[in-house]
Amino acid sequence: MTAIKNLIHELNDMVLQGKSMEAFEKFYADDVVMQENDQAPTVGKDANRDRETVFFSNLIDFRGAKVLDVTVGDNTSMVKWHYDYTHKDWGVRNYRQVSVQHWRGNKIIREEFFYGN
Repeated sequence: MTAIKNLIHELNDMVLQGKSMEAFEKFYADDVVMQENDQAPTVGKDANRDRETVFFSNLIDFRGAKVLDVTVGDNTSMVKWHYDYTHKDWGVRNYRQVSVQHWRGNKIIREEFFYGN
């Protein structure tokens, strides 16, 4: 669990430094599956990279992100985030989100995002 704790803290630090895409390249497996709430999952690193790139390109104003809590278990980590930004299509978003990561070695193989709309 210590290895995952160190990995998730490094990933979170990179995100907080504005290096989300660098963190994605470093910590996510080629076969990663990512899913927002109950939407259909996005499969594969290429498809998820595209999804992330579109998200970041649609941000108008990013006011901040903060890690509120981190939990680590066997091959799993959970991070509670607070986000505050304005998105081109979604408008002002100020909310909490829980991200659940499933790890294989030092790579995330599945990540699920849970938040209210």
